[in-house]
Amino acid sequence: MESVTDKPDLFTTAGKIADLRARYTEAVVDAEAKAKDKQHAKGKMTARERIELLVDPGSFVEFDEYVRHRTTAFGMDRSRPYGDSVVTGVGTIHGRTVAVYSQDFSTFGGSLGEVAGEKIIKIMEFALAGGMPCIGILDSGGARIQEGVVALGKYGEIFRLNTRASGVIPQISIIMGPAAGGAVYSPALTDFVIMVDKTSQMFVTGPDVIKTVTGEDVGMEELGGAYTHNTRSGVSHYLAEDEDDAIDYARTLLGFLPDNNMAELPSYESAFEFETTDADRALNTIIPDSANQPYDIHTVIEHVVDDGDFLEVQPLFAPNIVIGFGRVEGRSVGIIANQPSQMAGTLNIEAGEKASRFVRFCDAFSIPIVTLVDVPGYLPGTDQEWEGVIRRGAKLLYAYAEATVPLVTVILRKAYGGAYIVMGSKQLGADVNLAWPTAEIAVMGGQGAVNILYRGEIKRAEEAGEDVAAVRTRLANEYTYDVASPFLAAERGELDGIIEPANTRVSIAKSLRALRGKRASLPPKKHGNIPL
Repeated sequence: MESVTDKPDLFTTAGKIADLRARYTEAVVDAEAKAKDKQHAKGKMTARERIELLVDPGSFVEFDEYVRHRTTAFGMDRSRPYGDSVVTGVGTIHGRTVAVYSQDFSTFGGSLGEVAGEKIIKIMEFALAGGMPCIGILDSGGARIQEGVVALGKYGEIFRLNTRASGVIPQISIIMGPAAGGAVYSPALTDFVIMVDKTSQMFVTGPDVIKTVTGEDVGMEELGGAYTHNTRSGVSHYLAEDEDDAIDYARTLLGFLPDNNMAELPSYESAFEFETTDADRALNTIIPDSANQPYDIHTVIEHVVDDGDFLEVQPLFAPNIVIGFGRVEGRSVGIIANQPSQMAGTLNIEAGEKASRFVRFCDAFSIPIVTLVDVPGYLPGTDQEWEGVIRRGAKLLYAYAEATVPLVTVILRKAYGGAYIVMGSKQLGADVNLAWPTAEIAVMGGQGAVNILYRGEIKRAEEAGEDVAAVRTRLANEYTYDVASPFLAAERGELDGIIEPANTRVSIAKSLRALRGKRASLPPKKHGNIPL
């Protein structure tokens, strides 16, 4: 039994320091040891281990490790651990300060109560005041039911702060476990969501509730697992293999982003070669002779960004459009490109929403946008029309038209109809529009145009017993040459230049360099009404 003499004398300096050390041991050292026992048994890291892996070694400074919940209902007063169910603080990533919170599933299942909510709100407010990115690591059972409406109220305050911070500081959510009910909306309001395969789940209503109400029998992974949200819903932006991969992606992503909307973009030393290289010349053979033959747009992207270093965002969702970050002359750029090897590069609802959100993010943080165009049009079908391709497709129009960052567009091959306008066209405000000689710019493709423009000639060919397929091909080629030629668009000033594919990297770099001093603003207004 501990004697009175074992307790520190709190009326002396030495005693107060000893008391602090004892409390720190209980709050951090002992709590971490217990957390490791629980989390490691499940193959997971603890909340503090995740933070330590995320930030630069030795840089983390913890906030509020001595706070405790104040709830007495349902016997909660018998367990009042220091720090409650979340670890918060600041550290550095690549030497740049970031704010972090990491939910601790080993304490009350990571549930959010009044005190845990206050800790998250406090670190978010600190991030906003300091103009630094905020990263949340989520692993929580949801609201703490013992605390009732107070817990729900804290979620509301967090959502409001997420919204206030949107477009001001980068916000990243790393889902390391469950996020259910109201808890899912905070990550949904952040800029990027990273999920871990077979570990993360997000859903508003769980499998049991769904079965009770609708009779549907669905498992946790199928309903709201990481793969589902990366391939079907588009909620997640990256499917990580494990926790290490998730954290590595977050660190890499931050390397492309500024600290806040007023800060300069991060820049790196770049030995940029302004002469055309042998690697550049490989692009001269990338476009197949057949207009219907696909190719991988990643090859083009890797040829135009520094060192072929491209960080793709949402690679598994709407793969018919590719988005992500690269660098040109050591400076961050956002890349948006149609993918001919997926659905022929057509635009659909999912692709439009994926790209429009990315355009708005880049615009909010002054990241120049490079658009690579090879789009035959919109994906036809009743499902697209009935699910709102008009309203939802208009989001990408709105995003490009609203953007004030430098916009450079290169048309590689097809640019047909409304899809041409949507993909960063001159008419929507692009600063520099270039095209390859393989570009085809028209209201529609040659085959479709033939059915309208040459209907009579085709009918006469049929009646004369001619080879109708050959006639169609000839007429389509004539239309493409006479009407869809990029030189026709250049004559009318719709293009700023037609370049050899091998010169694309240098042309983009020179265009972005010329636009570094761009100043543009929108008419005074509270905000626009994007077609959500």
